[in-house]
Amino acid sequence: MCFLQPPLLRHSILRKTSIAIRFPRPCSRNLNTGIFAKIVNMSPIPPTTNPIIISGPSGVGKGTLYSRLLANHPSLFTTSISHTTRAPRPGEQRDVDYYYVSMEEFEAMIAAGDFVEHAKFGGNRYGTSRKMIEQKRGEGKIVVLDIEMEGVKQIHALTPPFPARYVFISPPSTADLSPYQVLEKRLRGRGTEKEESIQKRLEQAKLELEYSKTEGVHDKIIVNDDLEVAYKELEDYIFGKGGKAGDEKEAGVSVQD
Repeated sequence: MCFLQPPLLRHSILRKTSIAIRFPRPCSRNLNTGIFAKIVNMSPIPPTTNPIIISGPSGVGKGTLYSRLLANHPSLFTTSISHTTRAPRPGEQRDVDYYYVSMEEFEAMIAAGDFVEHAKFGGNRYGTSRKMIEQKRGEGKIVVLDIEMEGVKQIHALTPPFPARYVFISPPSTADLSPYQVLEKRLRGRGTEKEESIQKRLEQAKLELEYSKTEGVHDKIIVNDDLEVAYKELEDYIFGKGGKAGDEKEAGVSVQD
């Protein structure tokens, strides 16, 4: 008798998703009976596994685009897991939310060149390690980083150069308002922050918008005037001409005896 075994899903970032169907010998002898399988690959495949670095001023919507990309393609993309010197908060898990290390350990990692970027917030240190990025790559995932301008500068300054894809999210301009003024209007429209906080964000935004004009810093600049349009532009860039989001491709099927 012929009993088919459960299919094995094989996914490769560099190739199309394939399914291996195990045919026991009684079945494999009768493959000329017209039995066939057509597997449809619903996931687009990026042309490179290099990490994607998304940056932009506060209030521009980069966090929304970042979260949407991860939610729509969980099998391809993943967040980075940072090293930090702060203590775990209730509900956080070691090596899942963060890698928790001492200040001495963190400083030693900086000295050893283990981080591609690191920063200090609220008296605590945070850093993105090369090892983590390579580990995720080995798991078949592309790391997506949501970082600030200083982090982008650090990564660009690495020697040898660190291969990555840089995307900057910019506010739009109008006939009456510059990108900076549009951003200010958005921040004030939230009604959730004090004036001091708004001013700090605007000062940083001015620096980031100016830095984005530097030639060669970013591979892609996306103007977020309409979220749907901006997200499509982000996907189109990430997946390239060879596999834009939404495409359906026929995947390979291998038969195992």
